[in-house]
Amino acid sequence: MKILITGSKGQLARELQLELAGAGKLLALGHNALDLSDSDQVREQVRLLRPDLIINAAAYTAVDPAESHRELAFAVNARGPQVLAEEAARLGVPLIHYSTDYVFDGRKGEPYCEADVPQPLSVYGASKLAGEQAIQAVGGEYLILRTSWVYSQHGKNFLLTMQRLLQERDALSVVSDEIGTPTWAATIARTTAEMVRKRSAGEAGPSGLYHLTASGETSWYGFACSIAEQLRQQGRLRAEITPILSKDYPTAAQRPLNSRLNCARLQQDWGIRLPDWETALHECLAQSRHFDAANAPQTAAAGR
Repeated sequence: MKILITGSKGQLARELQLELAGAGKLLALGHNALDLSDSDQVREQVRLLRPDLIINAAAYTAVDPAESHRELAFAVNARGPQVLAEEAARLGVPLIHYSTDYVFDGRKGEPYCEADVPQPLSVYGASKLAGEQAIQAVGGEYLILRTSWVYSQHGKNFLLTMQRLLQERDALSVVSDEIGTPTWAATIARTTAEMVRKRSAGEAGPSGLYHLTASGETSWYGFACSIAEQLRQQGRLRAEITPILSKDYPTAAQRPLNSRLNCARLQQDWGIRLPDWETALHECLAQSRHFDAANAPQTAAAGR
């Protein structure tokens, strides 16, 4: 089986390549080879490669810059996925696409279900919603997996930013009234790989839209505190963290106060259970420590 993965250098695509290594021939393409904002290039590559499965891990994810780059955000997050869906349908192969909690306005008092009506607050959220709708309109076999607060040890994300700032600064303020679920990119990749395996074994659930996050919930402040605790144990924590309200930390894009997603449908239809966010974070950080230790420079003599 040939599996086309877009956005090869992104944090999710990196994890997908690890988890799907034995599932078939991986065709991982980066921005230069497959730019989602270039419809002609997308069509050309898909028709040239003729994959058996397309996984779209590429996206325009710069939430605040998207407010002033609307056209580019929609080209990458809406038009690009539409073209991928059209080409997948033409080949008769499935498309797996990732979306976001930011399609919701955050006003609901409990976790969002797939049937809840989206109402994005930002250009980024609107562009991702448009991508979902475009794929659904094309039809064919697809999985749209909404996730949230994605982090890993690669790229640009909250985990890496906090690890750096907590060691550089004396004090740090972090928003405490936006609630959601930090989700390790490896959790998403492992779940995707399990869904691919189930499909190959004839055990797949229905196509469609699913929510996919770790279980549990916290705030950005709570997430930061968990990261700080790891640094404290290593003797590397410098900053004191203070909780603040989102209204006291203005950004170009408005963000939902409630980003929680109900993932019960994924478990019901596919039999997939997702880890607690803290358990996943600890595993991610443990892997990072092992990597750092394995790659530490070897000294020639004691005391050097």
